[in-house]
Parts: sequence; structure tokens; C-alpha cells
Amino acid sequence: MQASEVPRAVAAAMSTASSLGLTVDDAIVLQDSNKLTLRLLPCDSLARVAPVADQVAQFEVELAQRLTESGCPVAALEPRVEPRVHERDGFVVTLWTYYESVTPQEVSPADYAHALARLHAGMRKLDVPTPRFTDRVEQARQLVANRDRTPALADTDRELLLDTLGSLGRAIGERGGAEQLLHGEPHPGNVLTTENGLLFIDLETCCRGPVEFDLAHAPEEVGEHYPDVDQDLLRECRILVLAVITTWRWDRGDQFPDGRRLGTEWLSRIRAALDRNGLE
Repeated sequence: MQASEVPRAVAAAMSTASSLGLTVDDAIVLQDSNKLTLRLLPCDSLARVAPVADQVAQFEVELAQRLTESGCPVAALEPRVEPRVHERDGFVVTLWTYYESVTPQEVSPADYAHALARLHAGMRKLDVPTPRFTDRVEQARQLVANRDRTPALADTDRELLLDTLGSLGRAIGERGGAEQLLHGEPHPGNVLTTENGLLFIDLETCCRGPVEFDLAHAPEEVGEHYPDVDQDLLRECRILVLAVITTWRWDRGDQFPDGRRLGTEWLSRIRAALDRNGLE
């Protein structure tokens, strides 16, 4: 979120929660990316705030409700208020349960895989309109092709990303295997370690595709514990996902911390992975 918008976004979250009967005297910024994530005190509620034009909050709220009701390992909405999207001062605000993090030891790959498999099992039962994973790949490809939005990308790197996104996106998309509703980005940053076990957050990235596309966002060891994985497809998905997230780091508007250094490092990883798998 633009720095100039943060004070207004914080104020919108605090006033929204207060109007709903929650006691709010302070707000701690937990994350600032495309949306702002706040811990509201002393009511200890989590608020997510985004500009009205840049959000899919209604979809996320409805999906979280359905997944929670079916026992899936996802973060729940704030139980003390009506589960809906609130608009205030040009922002949308959603309120969620705040979970105290449990961090005594690293999450085991087996636990990670088990939680993700449970999430996928619950998602298979839902029929909701979502984009296919190939739509997100195409968005990344269009970003790379737009020199005005990615001016710092060298020609050889631009060609690498265009070729990788195009060829792997088509190859995986045309495989014809089983596809289902996916989290979209179940990387470690979207997994909470709580007293209730592992919980997935940030459902706005949901899409439809093979489970291997989701697994490609998780640490490599997780794929060794997930049941019935197509390892060849997973290897291809890992390269494709790496190309997608590398693309975002070269967007001139990207605000990810240390994003340009990561973008350069990931370009090298893509080349190494393509060479290692005989795909270049």
C-alpha cells in the first residue's frame, strides 16, 4: 500500500471495528503489501484493509466461511461481528480472528503436507467461480511483455521469462489431468503456526488447477509427503511458479522488501532449473 494511504487505512480499520462494538485504542501494522494487515488492540482482532478498487474481499470472506464450516485448516473470521465486508473512506475492511503465533520449532514438512492435503480435500467439495491458474500465468506474461511496467528488465532476462511462462504455462495447462480449487499461494508466509495447528491465510489468490501448482509454492520437502503427487508435473510447476513470482519483482511498482535483488537471484535459479531438467 502507498505510504501516503497507510494512516487513512489504519483509521478506517479502527473506526470500523469500534462501530461494531469492539474496543480499539491502538493498531499494530503486521504486514504492508498490496493490503494492510493490522492487529487491533485491546480487542485483539485482525483487520485487513485494501483500497476499494484493488480487492476481492467479498470472495475471500465467503470462501473462508465455507471452508471454516467444513473443518478446513484456515484462519477464521472475527466471531464477535457479522462476517461481511465493510467499506469506509475508500477502503474495504475485513475482520478476522487474531492467532498468537507458536514458534518453538520449525514446521515439519509432513505436517505442512498434511495440512495442505486437508485444505485441498475441503476445497474439492466447493463449486465456486475462480480463474484458472493459466490466467495468472498470462497476467505475468503480459507484465513481462510491457516494457513500460518492467523497464529495468534486461532483454535476455525478458526473453527468458517470456519463453518460460509461455512454454511451461501451455504445457502444464494442456496436460489434461485432474484440476480443482486451489489456495493459489500456500507458501510459508501464508501459513500460521498456532495452538490449533497450521492454518492457511490469504485466500484471495484462489484459482483452479492441479494440486502440484499449489505444492510448487511450498518448500520442496513438502512434496515428498503429499499423497499421490506427479513429481514430473511438480518439477515443471516449481519452475513456472518461480517465473511468475520473479516477474512481480521486476514490476516498477513492486514494493516487496529487497525485491530487485530477489528478482535477480531468481532469474539465475530459473536458468539453473531449466538446464537441470532439460527444458531450456
